Formats: sequence, C-alpha cells, structure tokens
Amino acid sequence: MNRREAARAEESSTARAPLNYFNYFTEIEDTFIRRRGRHLLLSPMDWALIESWKEMGVPLHVALRGIERAFDSYEARPRHRSVKSLMYCQEEVEAQFAEWLESRRGASSPSGVDEGGAVEKGSVESAGGLPFPRAVIAAHLAECRDALMRAQEKRNELAGVDALSETLARASSRLEELAADFDAAARPDAEKLERSLTDLEALIDRALRESLPAEVVEEKRAEAEEQLRPYRARMERATYEQTLDNLLAKALRERAGVPRLSLFYL
Repeated sequence: MNRREAARAEESSTARAPLNYFNYFTEIEDTFIRRRGRHLLLSPMDWALIESWKEMGVPLHVALRGIERAFDSYEARPRHRSVKSLMYCQEEVEAQFAEWLESRRGASSPSGVDEGGAVEKGSVESAGGLPFPRAVIAAHLAECRDALMRAQEKRNELAGVDALSETLARASSRLEELAADFDAAARPDAEKLERSLTDLEALIDRALRESLPAEVVEEKRAEAEEQLRPYRARMERATYEQTLDNLLAKALRERAGVPRLSLFYL
C-alpha cells in the first residue's frame, strides 16, 4: 500500500475530513476522473496546470466547481470527441476564480486559506489533526531525504562538488532536522512543516536552473513550450507562464533525480 492509499484507508475508517489544501491535487484528480466517466491518468501537463492554480491561489472548492461546470456544459452539448485533458476545464476554472475574487473584494481572506492559497494555521487542526497519518508523513520525509542524498551523489560523480551539489547537501541536512522535529513534537504543525518544505523546493529549483548547462535548460523549456503550444491561445498569460515554469521545473528535477518535498504530493 502506498502513502496515498494508506491515507485514504485511514480517512475511510472515520468520518471524511473537510477538504483542505493538502487534498488539492487528489481532489481535483478524483473529480476530473469521476466526471469523465472512466479512469484516465493525468498528464504531466495536467499536474503542472493544477500546480499553477494552487500557486495562483485558486481555492480548492472553486477549482472543483469549475471542473463540474465545464463537464455540465460538455454534457449539455455532447461532442464527438471526448475530454482527454484537464486543460478542457481550464477556462471555466479561471472564470470561476475571477468571479470568486470579485465576490471577495473588501472581504477578509477565506477561512483556512490565505490570499496566496496557502494553508493557514488552524485549517488542518479543524480537520481533525494532521492532513495525513503521522507515520505516512514521517516516511515521506525519510524517502525524500534518501532521494536527495542519491541526487547529490549523482551530481558529485558528474560535476564534482559544485553549487548544485552543495545545495542538495544543505537541503538533505535541513530535511533531516525537519524530520527530527516532526518526530519529537507532541503536536506537529503541518503548516509550519509545509512552509519549510516549500522553501527547500524553491532553493533547489533555483540551484537547478543556475547550475545545469544553459543548453539543457533551454532544451527543456522548448519541450515544455511545445507541450503547451496547442493550449496557449486559450490560456491567460499568467496561467501560461506559471504552467510553463512548472513544467520546466519538473523536467529539471526529474533530470537531476530530485523528489517533490511538499506534502501536497503525498
């Protein structure tokens, strides 16, 4: 049983927890698959789009409503071609987000989510504690640290001890400290841990872009642009740029063997 299955098994043994931002990717994936009517694995581009929504601060309930309405529209006027990508829902999700932003003018931030889409203190606690079983989070941290150490060893073999290698070493050491703090805490703070993991990911992403050969970065950027080319005309500029950036970062991480640290990827 993988971490996601373990988390779902524990959830099913009790009342379903309210949605929170640690469910962001899973809930969007599940909703898309349910409405499509048959299982279809999301593509790397779809995952990059979800990440863009998260980083833009699109609330989970707004994203889900946009997906539902996109499929309502599709079913009202059936097409010969089936929906194969989450990109089909992109315009409706962003339209719903624009309406939500307009409705929030002058209002305080939504409960549990700050203006940047991050989890606020108390939102996880109100859901009954940690967003995933404690053992699952501890295993995730240990696996990420092992993967970072392997990535560092690989980098040392290819280029010696350079800025990227040193960054991976720092990230691995910091992850070990975070895991120790999490293990020792009587009531671990998932929000605080997530912020630290996000900071580490940003540090590694910067080091990858600065340390990898320029031709490699440009090649991966060109590949990402080609993936997005059929959708560019329909995408808002900010969403396009963010999704392109996410696809590039994903490609560079995969090339270097760097894992995703955030709890969103459990």
